[in-house]
Amino acid sequence: MADPSSYRPKPGQIPDSPGVYKFRDEHRRVIYVGKAKSLRQRLANYFQDLASLHPRTRSMVTTAASVEWTVVSTEVEALQLEYSWIKEFDPRFNVKYRDDKSYPYLAVTMNEEFPRVQVMRGQKKKGVRYFGPYGHAWAIRDTVDLLLRVFPVRTCSAGVFKNAARTGRPCLLGYIGKCSAPCVDRISPEDHRELAEDFCEFMAGHTGTFIRRLERRMTDAAEEMEYERAARLRDDIDALKKAMEKSAVVLADATDADLIAVAEDELEAAVQIFHVRGGRVRGQRGWVTDKVEAVTTGDLVEHALQQLYGEESGDAVPKEVLVPALPDPIAPVQEWLTGRRGSNVSLRIPQRGDKKALMETVARNAQQSLVLHKTKRASDLTTRSRALEEIAAALELDSAPLRIECYDISHLQGDDVVASMVVFEDGLARKSEYRRFQIKGFEGQDDVRSMHEVITRRFKRYLADKEKTGEWSPKDAEGAEDAVDAQAALTEEDGRPKKFAYPPQLVVVDGGQPQVAAAQRALDELGIDDIAVCGLAKRLEEVWVPGEDDPVILPRTSEGLYLLQRVRDEAHRFAITYQRSKRAKRFRASPLDAVPGLGEARKQTLVKHFGSVKKLRSATIDQICEVPGVGRKTAEAVVAAFAQAAPAAPAVNTATGEIMEEEAAESGAAAQENGELATAGPEAERRGQET
Repeated sequence: MADPSSYRPKPGQIPDSPGVYKFRDEHRRVIYVGKAKSLRQRLANYFQDLASLHPRTRSMVTTAASVEWTVVSTEVEALQLEYSWIKEFDPRFNVKYRDDKSYPYLAVTMNEEFPRVQVMRGQKKKGVRYFGPYGHAWAIRDTVDLLLRVFPVRTCSAGVFKNAARTGRPCLLGYIGKCSAPCVDRISPEDHRELAEDFCEFMAGHTGTFIRRLERRMTDAAEEMEYERAARLRDDIDALKKAMEKSAVVLADATDADLIAVAEDELEAAVQIFHVRGGRVRGQRGWVTDKVEAVTTGDLVEHALQQLYGEESGDAVPKEVLVPALPDPIAPVQEWLTGRRGSNVSLRIPQRGDKKALMETVARNAQQSLVLHKTKRASDLTTRSRALEEIAAALELDSAPLRIECYDISHLQGDDVVASMVVFEDGLARKSEYRRFQIKGFEGQDDVRSMHEVITRRFKRYLADKEKTGEWSPKDAEGAEDAVDAQAALTEEDGRPKKFAYPPQLVVVDGGQPQVAAAQRALDELGIDDIAVCGLAKRLEEVWVPGEDDPVILPRTSEGLYLLQRVRDEAHRFAITYQRSKRAKRFRASPLDAVPGLGEARKQTLVKHFGSVKKLRSATIDQICEVPGVGRKTAEAVVAAFAQAAPAAPAVNTATGEIMEEEAAESGAAAQENGELATAGPEAERRGQET
């Protein structure tokens, strides 16, 4: 525990101007980020008598070992910089809202030639119109199913669309009138885009125009005695009205607003948001956070606004934001919201009428969310604590292993050998710290040797980080002579958690005695003796520890065994997913990859010009030279690359067993390259780093 007076800035050092400050711990990790109208006045509050500080503030300043600040010109700049640093450094003492799920949106891909209506989650993409979020994906599909009668916009994937265009036959929706079938040219790109724009207008709340238009057309059809067409239009009107009924009218003046409510106690806070568009509730979402710092309701609202609108712009930020308490000061926050939207945004507390009544409903939802979260967490904490205690007792550890790392090796008959590292903290997966390894030390299949290499590489990086912070030097251990080289790869003074900065209390390997012995040998060679090692063998679920001839047998009903199984299975899943992706990339390799100076853009141009790789393979040098941007030297290199490449084996459809035509196989490979056929994993994993 540090004494705040040991790093307190000298009088006169801190400027009396707006800025953002960072507290760092003894390892130079950023643990808290804050902003202030006056840095001098704000930072002085942290260096009072410890007895007068809030318990959480006292914990933060005694954990910290230094403080630094950055001066900005305005409070709005301070707000923006604070948001950027919190997102970059993920400080442990800042308020961080935990969203318990990724909410689905109804998305229209207006950035494509033929816009597509679909369910989307995760990060928003440029050129896509979003509506929501919704509580459940099925709610989106029900709404879309009703609207496709009136707005038959494409909903199929790119692979299905290309296949229909190739065969000249639309999918089932095209036959039953719920798709205008642009894949077979039943509608022009311009008319289909107009349909998509009308769909977006309806979803944006401009419903009256379309209802009145259909009613006029129905009346005209009846007058002309085209009763079948009139009946279809009547059914279309009913479908639109049913879609409108799914989101009840709550504000009669067609208001566009977000309503934010907060329920809190001394330890935690829950936030609920209702998105109202066109007077109707179009979406709902909620977050929960631990109050790891002393914050007011206004502070919680400010943090919620940062998370909600930090990545948004334009119409995604509504004209009106209703909150239970205003941030202090309100002016910078309101100016920041106005800048995100591009026009004035009203941030206020509703005082009377329908908006206040709706805010009370949102507040009740927030209170129920907090109660439900506490009930779940109490149960989960009890179970996880028991599991960790059972593991500690079985392995004779001094304390419960709060951080567990598990390693697994995966390969296909000795090819594409990879390893995974998954991390569980307090019994929960921490996917942001998962890591993937390529085995580099040797070729072939040897799980024991692979495990030794992975453990060695991981903990060499850990030792390098300890040396950087002054906690360790190469004299303290043998076998870490290249730690300085590893240290050079670390960024200087960045404050972010480094790849291998935190040591586990327990290392779990997928395997039995040989794998456990290899892991322990790697730690011994590095001079590390404060990390426990065990292995979980799949056959009988036996727990092996180093130097023991007999395994530790945990009861089948043991919570500790169940946690070890979850950790081991997660490591296996993560490893095999990575191994399959590497194998798929290798199978999709093309002779064009070996042509020097031929980038992805010109590869695509060549294949598109000839229609397929098969036709490109049979083309002459003169024919290839006709492609724009391809000279004779490149054309000769392409022909030579195909001549040297072995003939490709026939592609087989794994679902049916039939041999596919080369063009179809290439189309499937391209679709997989674009992610249409790939298995979707967590976003954090798709961004995971290879080591």
